[in-house]
Amino acid sequence: MFLGLSVQAWITIATILTIFTLLLVTKLPADFVFLGGISVLFFTGVLDAGEAFSGFCSETVISIGFLFIVVAGLIHTGVLKWIVDHALGNPKTHSRAIAKIMAITASLSAFLNNTVVVALFVNVVKMWSKKLGITPSKLLIPLSYAAGMGGVCTLIGTPPNLIISELLKQSGGPQMGFFSTTLPGLFCLAVGITATILLRRLLPDRKSSDSELEDVSEYTVEFLVPTDNPLVGKSIEEAGLDNMEYGHLIEIIRFDQMEVSPVQSDEFIFGGDRLILSGNIDKLLEFKEKYRLATATGHLFHYDSEEKGRNLTAYIPFRSELIGRRMSDTDLESRNNFVLVAVTRKGEVLRQSPHNLILEAGDTLLIKAGRHCDMEKLSRKLHFFNSDDSAGYSSKTVISSLIMGALVILTALNCLSLMQACLISCFAMIATHCCSFEQARKSIDWSILMIFAASIALGTSITKTGIAQFLSNGILDVCGPRPFLVLALICTLGTFITEFISNTACAAIFFPIAYKSAIALGANPMTFCIGLMLAISSSFATPIGSPTHMLVYGPGNYRFIDFIKIGLPMNIIILAANLFITTRLFPL
Repeated sequence: MFLGLSVQAWITIATILTIFTLLLVTKLPADFVFLGGISVLFFTGVLDAGEAFSGFCSETVISIGFLFIVVAGLIHTGVLKWIVDHALGNPKTHSRAIAKIMAITASLSAFLNNTVVVALFVNVVKMWSKKLGITPSKLLIPLSYAAGMGGVCTLIGTPPNLIISELLKQSGGPQMGFFSTTLPGLFCLAVGITATILLRRLLPDRKSSDSELEDVSEYTVEFLVPTDNPLVGKSIEEAGLDNMEYGHLIEIIRFDQMEVSPVQSDEFIFGGDRLILSGNIDKLLEFKEKYRLATATGHLFHYDSEEKGRNLTAYIPFRSELIGRRMSDTDLESRNNFVLVAVTRKGEVLRQSPHNLILEAGDTLLIKAGRHCDMEKLSRKLHFFNSDDSAGYSSKTVISSLIMGALVILTALNCLSLMQACLISCFAMIATHCCSFEQARKSIDWSILMIFAASIALGTSITKTGIAQFLSNGILDVCGPRPFLVLALICTLGTFITEFISNTACAAIFFPIAYKSAIALGANPMTFCIGLMLAISSSFATPIGSPTHMLVYGPGNYRFIDFIKIGLPMNIIILAANLFITTRLFPL
């Protein structure tokens, strides 16, 4: 024993701190980090095999896996696309626009993965804001905030809700219903929308990061190769065009119609070829004189490619393995059959060779995808917003909507357990061809399931080793036998720690502390659990506080300080609203 804790408790604490550190300062995948942590706890004897891997057969984790397939059915039958196309309208003021986008986003996020919802809406909001005469940065932060607040409103709306409900059931507490968090969640959502409107002047007014890409003449040039040019007959490598310091060959247009892109180093140059290069325009013009090329009339390369899905905009998320690297240092292009055309940062096109730029989080990349580009693999490295996997409207749009509605009703009325309802809905989506077997397989995010399962084991270790009891006693010593103060301290810590780590991990760590504190005080455990659910989903002050913040960071051309300015007041307001409504609906 050391400071009142066993050796196993200190191993658990060291493991948790290591997980936090790796998530904050490295680019290691979160699922890999969590699985490594659980492996340490297993091999050191802190958890036995059943405890370490119990999360993988948890009803909650299995339900989440089925929900991925249900959501895929909604996407592929055009349900979300229909909502996007018909719900936004034409509000007259910025305040009304904020209220409308937040209400719609929150409504969807209550039943669907909020990351999916935000990813779907980002490009829509950018086009909508142009129509309304508002910069996207004025609407994208509210979009992300609403996704987090809406997710709290149902049990399936956000991962921490499911994790906490599972841990509560394992601890012998009451079973949470589908709509247990709805009333407090809706109250906090209403307060959040009102606060965002009142604080709207704190929203930055920044030019969209990819609007600069629309004028291709700012970062690309096109040259014609005369038939008597010495480059004719040489390969790209022999001509020195495959490794240029100040530019990059992104495409060859041959016979005025055939596109060669990406251009391989063994591709030969023909007379009459149109070479399209991106990078430093001044230096590229010097290159033209040196090699006696002719200036092409007009631009055949356009930002909006005539062939759907060829020119795509991507954003580099935080913790991406591309941060701090040059594209030329990786084999990402050759493995995925695309070429990097341009990079924008802080609203400006970087007029250098895109291949030789050191990439940063939030950079906007314009890429030209080859005909056999592996978008599935590429989307694991970058976030795309202008690719469209949604089908058009059909009878299946109605069928998938009815299936989702049935899931909600059957669960809410306790006719079926959440897992049973999700399983039936999953098979219904496949049986009615709303989702194919291939789409179902691709829709399951195994990394998220790994994190969920590991989080349950982490919560078990915190309880088993006495850490939860130890911290609970410490909080009681500070606050005394005053349940409201204890609840306020736990929710405050949860809100601000979630700004830097996964809210799923935060749920696993704080639930045992909250539950033990409630039992020790003779208070209502549901009050502490509901308060904690709301607190750890209310992280507004940093772009790394939520995956949805990361999704809007690049498109909105935001800076870190932008989130702090409006996010800190929002954290305090929602925390106060949470404590107020939770203690009234679930008396201590």
